[in-house]
Amino acid sequence: MADGEQADPGIVVCDACPVLCRIRAGRTGACDRYGNVGGVLRRTDSLVVAQKVRDRGGDMVAFLANPEWDGGIVSGPPVPAEALFPTGIGSGTTYPDYKPAPFIVASQHHGVDMVTVVTEGIFSYCGVKLKIDTDRFIGPEQAAVRCQDEQVGHVTTAEYGSQMLAVGGVRHLTGGGKKEGRVACQTMLKLCNREPVELAVEGGARLTVQAGKAPIINGVEEERMRVGCGSATIGIFARQWAGHVDEVVVVDDHITGVLTEHQAGRFLGLRPAGIRVRGRRSTPGRYFQVAEPGTGWGGTNISEPLSVIESIDARTAWPGLRLLLVSTTGEDAAYFILDDKLRPQAARMPPAVRAVVERIGENCEPALVSVLFMAGAGGSLRAGVTENPVRLTRSVKAALTRVTSGGAPVYVWPGGGITYMVDVTRMPENAFGYVPTPAIVAPIEFTLRLDDYRVLGGHIKSIRRIEEVGRADRVRITAWHAANPWPFDAEPPLRRGLS
Repeated sequence: MADGEQADPGIVVCDACPVLCRIRAGRTGACDRYGNVGGVLRRTDSLVVAQKVRDRGGDMVAFLANPEWDGGIVSGPPVPAEALFPTGIGSGTTYPDYKPAPFIVASQHHGVDMVTVVTEGIFSYCGVKLKIDTDRFIGPEQAAVRCQDEQVGHVTTAEYGSQMLAVGGVRHLTGGGKKEGRVACQTMLKLCNREPVELAVEGGARLTVQAGKAPIINGVEEERMRVGCGSATIGIFARQWAGHVDEVVVVDDHITGVLTEHQAGRFLGLRPAGIRVRGRRSTPGRYFQVAEPGTGWGGTNISEPLSVIESIDARTAWPGLRLLLVSTTGEDAAYFILDDKLRPQAARMPPAVRAVVERIGENCEPALVSVLFMAGAGGSLRAGVTENPVRLTRSVKAALTRVTSGGAPVYVWPGGGITYMVDVTRMPENAFGYVPTPAIVAPIEFTLRLDDYRVLGGHIKSIRRIEEVGRADRVRITAWHAANPWPFDAEPPLRRGLS
């Protein structure tokens, strides 16, 4: 636990962050993370230790069967140390720089002595990346994203079947007014703790987003992520349409597909239909800019599907031509037959055609919101691990040290520093906190061999055994996330020196 400096009788000064709260007995500081307990500064939350148990076909929490749990690390039969992993959640922080990490924990796995350095990082340089599965237009690229009328981020480039937002970042946390920083911090905290957040895109949609849940766009819950662009949809289902329709137009904001012009249609020997769609032709059967972006068919502003057709060539088309217009999710579809004057007339969709439209929907994955927390681990955080912080960076890049966040695997960006991203749905609940500087507090763990930790210049004198952690501090046990790799299992692929 972090130490407190006695200021006046009954008051302690919290030095866990630069705010330096003066806390009276029985109270907590501004972040609710530290309190004055009998004149001593204490972390108010318990350290979260994840337990991996392979018995009974899955993970379990050891003390759930015994209501008389005494607060120890386990109740009942002892759990092998190899089944325990100390996370940074509830551990405390290393601010200021000279302190070793709150927990430096030794354990043995498969006969190898290991160390896990555990802390809660205070991140001003951090942000959240949102992936929103929808083809609907939510706002122009670079448009401001607002929460409580404060800008907290912006729209970035759309990816395949998803709209992307960047929320937070140091410029919003510290570069604007106090309210902007406070709201940006609150927004990131809620997103990372998997709570719903309402956002408004300038010139675009109103959104309700929550990690692992379907996005709500202008009050409508999205159901499907598109199977692909219009061209890809043509390629996937062309063979299934052949013989049942004469022409298919798959409406899409980015690439609208036309079956008989498309390479897939030509490969199948389909007869040209003479139906020309609006927009700019890229390659045969692939059209850009058929309409403006919107919340209609295929992420366009089209609500009347025939408006996508620019002309019908009387020299090529024929009466009785069977025409299907469909969106990239299959949610919108209409079937027409050309009359004697080559005018499309609405008709009942044949079962064989309906089956393919439904198969488009079947191949669409559920629309979800993904939340990735992204931060740069530097400064006091690395100094809490080693006296020579650059060695930690080199150790991570050399794959000698595994980085996790709340036990969840992270992606460490190439290049300088330790910049990482983590999927918040793979972390324990309420893994994130804040300090009113403002900054986000996130768990981070560094796991490596004890021998490598010595070479790293680590704080060897601060090491304690995993078996002692439960007796020395308040601990909360949580089940290990079954989808996460066990941090001690992976053998580093390369064992290069750190010098």
